[in-house]
Amino acid sequence: MAEKKRILVIDDEEEICQFTKSVLEKTGRFEVNYTTKSQEGIALAKSFHPDLVLLDVFMPEMDGGDVAAALAQDKATKDIRIVFLTALALKSEVEESAGEIAGHPFIAKPVTSDELITRIDLQLRK
Repeated sequence: MAEKKRILVIDDEEEICQFTKSVLEKTGRFEVNYTTKSQEGIALAKSFHPDLVLLDVFMPEMDGGDVAAALAQDKATKDIRIVFLTALALKSEVEESAGEIAGHPFIAKPVTSDELITRIDLQLRK
């Protein structure tokens, strides 16, 4: 059996974190860790060694762009794939922008279970 892919969710909404963890772990293919705090997310990325980070764009203490920049600047986390989660973009805007924010793919909230799994699988295959 293939090794489970590690996903780290950094989102200030606890419900989004729990939904994502539940959906992904039900597949049996993912190990999911999450936090609602930006700084804690950076630390978790270093200790959890995720294959991919699902990162909210708009968060109170430090926005997703700043978290992504911090991860990119650290030798230990610079190669981790990042997918932004945002309620600030409409699904139509995902198509118009080729689905990227600052060079990272993004998923517009609300997201369905199938869409979430499909987008993660796509990024992990790249």
